[in-house]
Amino acid sequence: MELLIIIIVLALVFDYINGFHDSANSIATIVSTKVLTPFQAVLWAAFFNFVAYFIAKHIIGGFGIANTVSKTVIEEYITLPIILSGIIAAILWNLITWKKGIPSSSSHTLIGGFAGAAIMACGFKAIHAGIILKIAAFIFLAPLIGMVIALGFTLAVLYACRKAHPHRAEVWFKHLQLVSSALFSIGHGLNDSQKVMGIIAAAMISAHGMGLDIGITSINDMPGWIPLSCFTAISLGTMSGGWKIVKTMGTKITKVTPLEGVVAETAGAFTLYITEILKIPVSTTHTITGAIIGVGATKRLSAVRWGITRSLMVAWILTIPVSGLLAALIYLVLSPVLV
Repeated sequence: MELLIIIIVLALVFDYINGFHDSANSIATIVSTKVLTPFQAVLWAAFFNFVAYFIAKHIIGGFGIANTVSKTVIEEYITLPIILSGIIAAILWNLITWKKGIPSSSSHTLIGGFAGAAIMACGFKAIHAGIILKIAAFIFLAPLIGMVIALGFTLAVLYACRKAHPHRAEVWFKHLQLVSSALFSIGHGLNDSQKVMGIIAAAMISAHGMGLDIGITSINDMPGWIPLSCFTAISLGTMSGGWKIVKTMGTKITKVTPLEGVVAETAGAFTLYITEILKIPVSTTHTITGAIIGVGATKRLSAVRWGITRSLMVAWILTIPVSGLLAALIYLVLSPVLV
């Protein structure tokens, strides 16, 4: 019982860290274009992170991404020490990348840690390779989809506003950034909160197998306090901000105007909603980065700082294997004590 409680607490801590690590994704463009101050922006994003809970519960009517994450490791091989090792690794990697100002994926960190600990404990037979490969494929597909949508949106908006007065158009797009940022924050809440829900659900299913009363038999039996806690934790984390990553996302990839901020956030939100329908956990970081690149590329390819972009992509590709290796080492250290 004590180990399960520790896992739940650490999972919510990870969710909180995810919030301040990824808050930059929702607010980078709205801060860099000076539509809101950083403090106003994080409050705005946090509010819509929490609004996502009501959308998932009462409009979508389920938590499909949480179900996908919980099945990363085959149920019969899931144990509490495996989950604990994965969460610790994910927290460490998130803190390291936050400290360095690298907008890495919290999603892939968590999934890589979960899978890495399971492989160390039981071998490769313990993981659902098909699910992990699908998630890994979206390391490339999510930013590509975001980039293509942003490219199309930018060209359409530029054509529609070709006769508009530049100053008046800029004022309108500054107001619209409030809407686009809200849309993206809802997508962030929908996607990222469910990943932690999936991990907690997996822990409680494992607890049921151990005969604990608090356990559940499937993710459909998940008590209401779990999703509510997860959406609350990520919202509180978003309110804490992640200023180093805001600087990377808002200024280092390409210079963003209010029009481009609206397009990038809207394209990112559309991408997140598509993956919500597909029940695939993706990185909000990858999604908004691809959208910002798509916006910058409409001006000219040289407007995108490709050196920064390449560095980000290297970090993205390394996230799953590095967090998996870290979790495997943590499991190796903890297992003699916990198993």
